[in-house]
Amino acid sequence: MSQSRKKPKKSIATREETEVGLLGAILTKYAGAAGAVIPILQESQEALGCLRPQTIETLALGMGVPASQIYGVVTFYSQFRLMPIGKHLCKVCHGTACHVSGATEVGEAILDQLRVDEGGTTADGRFTVQSVACLGCCSLAPVMMIDEETHGRLTPDRARKLLREV
Repeated sequence: MSQSRKKPKKSIATREETEVGLLGAILTKYAGAAGAVIPILQESQEALGCLRPQTIETLALGMGVPASQIYGVVTFYSQFRLMPIGKHLCKVCHGTACHVSGATEVGEAILDQLRVDEGGTTADGRFTVQSVACLGCCSLAPVMMIDEETHGRLTPDRARKLLREV
């Protein structure tokens, strides 16, 4: 008598299960480390793209702190995002040196070129534009960063051209 053996079905992890696994690994890495909230949030955001409400709830539970404490950190530091960003992140400096050198006009040209509001993401998900207080490149004012590349001594026309080239 031959018994047919059924192959076990392969389990496909849901996005939530995958996220919980990633967050668990990050929490384990920092278990018992005092003051690890920011590195945990940085690694979580790097792994997941942003810190959604369910991510914050999972991290708070894993760290044994109220979610409100995590939200306090996330909303205080501009490096953290609650919403996904576009494929390319465009940061426009509005620090003092950039401001007096024409950052307002450059920023308006960028928003006009991409047809997006400040802090928004283009409809095609290609760009997210952020206004930042300072990029630390004052001698190159006005300045913007596209992803990790810094572009200085901008004019509105040069900024538009750089965006078209990305």
